[in-house]
Amino acid sequence: MRIALIFKQILKGDNFLSPFYLIMPIVLLFSACEEKQKKEGALYTGPLEMVNNVEVKYSELGKLKVVMKTPKRLRFQNETEVFPDTININFYDTTGVIVTRLRSDSGRYDKASDVYIVKGNVRVVKSETEELLKTTELSWSPRTRKVFTDKPLSVINKRTSEITNAIGMDAEQDFTRIKFRKATGIYKFSGPQ
Repeated sequence: MRIALIFKQILKGDNFLSPFYLIMPIVLLFSACEEKQKKEGALYTGPLEMVNNVEVKYSELGKLKVVMKTPKRLRFQNETEVFPDTININFYDTTGVIVTRLRSDSGRYDKASDVYIVKGNVRVVKSETEELLKTTELSWSPRTRKVFTDKPLSVINKRTSEITNAIGMDAEQDFTRIKFRKATGIYKFSGPQ
């Protein structure tokens, strides 16, 4: 109401008003808007859900194929899941026997690409062939049933005493067939016979 009176007097041409009366209402309006913006705060981008002692089972045609265990899972707004602690994954054959074991330091599930990614000190052990695959990152697609990486890796075969080094690979989800993208060398090592 007071502001309306001030503007009315300005329009009439009264000269007794100082510039203070003109500037003050404008300053008050801007400061009120500024206070409201500060109260709204920043958008929350942290996890929406945290689950402890997670066990995820994946099956095909009613037969167990993959079991993943990890101490913690965090789910975010975009449905990405993060597994900040150690991950252990077992891959099963058609008879329900574990054929491959995987261990990594951490991982995540990217909903947009429908891919699980494990990282840090990744170790894959194939029981039947006694092979050990070491790398820093592996990805698994449930849709294509493939495991892949573009990172450097080593495969140590304890039966033949060979080490195969490569950059990148593609494999079946149970690691029965592995295709190296760029092999960088095969070496013989002398180990216990």
